Amino acid sequence: MNTSMIKGMTVGGIAMVVLGAGAVGGYRAMSKPQFADVVAVKDVFETVVTPREKCEDVQVQHQAPVKDQHRIAGTVLGGLAGGLLGSAVGGGTGKTLATVAGAAAGGYAGNQVQKNMQEKDVVTSTEHRCRTVSERSQKVVGYNVTYRLDGKEGVARMSFKPGPKLPVKDGQVVTTAPSGDKS
Repeated sequence: MNTSMIKGMTVGGIAMVVLGAGAVGGYRAMSKPQFADVVAVKDVFETVVTPREKCEDVQVQHQAPVKDQHRIAGTVLGGLAGGLLGSAVGGGTGKTLATVAGAAAGGYAGNQVQKNMQEKDVVTSTEHRCRTVSERSQKVVGYNVTYRLDGKEGVARMSFKPGPKLPVKDGQVVTTAPSGDKS
């Protein structure tokens, strides 16, 4: 064999090795998964408390305003009635004493009767009353996503709800939201 044939075979052999290595590398790159399968998606909630004002009309009873706070009318009427009853009893000085005692007792009794009537005299009015109440609601703040890549399961917290597959870049699952076109 001549030298040029040996050189040609050597160059050809090296070319075959280089091409073969490139093919193996390309095969490995092509055989890496480009997507992971989504197995489960679970919503992650946060409780939100929102205060609001709740108002309602309520019936309220108050003591009616007192027109005769010293109860003079009850005392006078009671005294007159007691005096009349006392004068009907006995005779002479006993009659005078009974009239005075009846008037005093009647005056006190009339005062107390008027007091009880005033305390029980109520007026009803409607008042508008408000208070702050807290309403609770649930808000979705993310998603716990279970995925399968190369036969192994993994879990990732994501800010968006994924579809049936997740993209894989450099052997890692991409968990960020896809960026929209800004053009």
